[in-house]
Amino acid sequence: MAEKLYELTHDGLNKLHEELNNRKTVVAAEIAERLKEARALGDLSENSEYDDAKEAQAQNEVRIMEIEGILKNSRVIDDDEISKTKVSIGSQIVLRDEGTGEDMTYILVGTKEEDIFTNRISSESPVGAAIIGKKKGQTVEVHTPVGTLSYKIVKIGKPS
Repeated sequence: MAEKLYELTHDGLNKLHEELNNRKTVVAAEIAERLKEARALGDLSENSEYDDAKEAQAQNEVRIMEIEGILKNSRVIDDDEISKTKVSIGSQIVLRDEGTGEDMTYILVGTKEEDIFTNRISSESPVGAAIIGKKKGQTVEVHTPVGTLSYKIVKIGKPS
C-alpha cells in the first residue's frame, strides 16, 4: 500500500522541522536528565519517576518517527499554486455564516497542519471539504452533528 502524501504549506513545513529539531535536542535532553535523576533514586521496580520518564521517552520517539514520516511523504504547496479565484490548500478564506451574518477568516491547510486555535482548517474537515474548489460568492452547505450550516465565500486570497 502506498504511503499517504501530505500536502503542507511552507509555514507548516517549517513548524514540523522546528518541532522535530526541538524533540531531538531539547526534549530528548530533558527526558535523559529525568531518567538520570530517577535512576539515582534507587530501586527502579517501584520508581514512578523512572516509569514516567520512560513513558515520556517512548512518546517523544513515536512523535519523532511520525514527523519524519510526514516530512518524507510530503509535498509543499508553492505560493504560485495558491489560487486567488478558487479555494485551494494554502488559501486564506473569509466565510460568512449565513445564519448569523458573522465573517470568519480561515487558512485551508492539509490534515497535518490543522489548528482550529489559529484558524487553520483541514481540507478534509467538513467545512474544508465543502469549500475546496469553490469560488468567491458561492454558498456551501456543511452537514454537522448540530445540523446543516450555510457559509458564503466572501473572499479568497493568499495568507499575508
